[in-house]
Amino acid sequence: MTFLRLGLLLFAVFYLLPLGISAALYAASGSGAGWRTADRSSAGLLPEPATHRPAVVRVFAAQTVRWRGIFATHCWIVFKPEGARSYTRYDYTAWGNPIRRDGFLPDGRWFGALPETVFAADGAEAAALIPRFEAAIAGYSWRQPGDYNAWPGPNSNTFVAAILDAVPGIGVTLPPTAIGKDFPHDGRWLRVTQSGTGLRLTLGGYGGLTLGWVEGIELNILGAVAGLDIRRPAVKLPGLGRLGMRGQDGPALTDPPGAGPEAPAAS
Repeated sequence: MTFLRLGLLLFAVFYLLPLGISAALYAASGSGAGWRTADRSSAGLLPEPATHRPAVVRVFAAQTVRWRGIFATHCWIVFKPEGARSYTRYDYTAWGNPIRRDGFLPDGRWFGALPETVFAADGAEAAALIPRFEAAIAGYSWRQPGDYNAWPGPNSNTFVAAILDAVPGIGVTLPPTAIGKDFPHDGRWLRVTQSGTGLRLTLGGYGGLTLGWVEGIELNILGAVAGLDIRRPAVKLPGLGRLGMRGQDGPALTDPPGAGPEAPAAS
């Protein structure tokens, strides 16, 4: 009985309480603009492609639309080959053909929410990644209309996780609020983590356990993830995300040349 009480207490502290706080923050900030009128302008996170010759790869994440933002984020991929004068963006969405190319600005706000950089690579590192990303996108299985499933997946975060899985050892993990990242997109319930530094067990996306140097310790219960990051000390909580040391993955600079809040919008 003591173990049951302890388990319920831990569940309340690490799952119910963070989700309650996230819901209260959402209520305090208001419901935000409707999706038709929400701000989708550039956040100024990318260098101007016409003047930035090196290859670029980014993975972005932003709080998702309306009440779903209480507990979930939306992830997407952006890249630019060396010398290209524009970026290519890939999202996975619930409408039409789910793999959506250049449907939004590369670093655009996600219906008002400011994106954060999850992974960044520039130059030779980015140039080596782009063909592998393109091949993984072309071979992604869940690409037909109707394949999208918000929970437990496959959804936008499942898609990005699958692309990252195609590059073993890339050394990146999606945010704990990227619900759907643990859905077994290839049918494998036990596999090496995206970073290649650990193992992930997933029970159809409804639950699971991840242990890895880059991923840390993550316990998935009905898609909500709580855990610890040992490499960059932080607590991972449902709804609230990482609390502790922050920092993107990848070899690129935090602020590439020409990027920043005052940089011109990328095209």
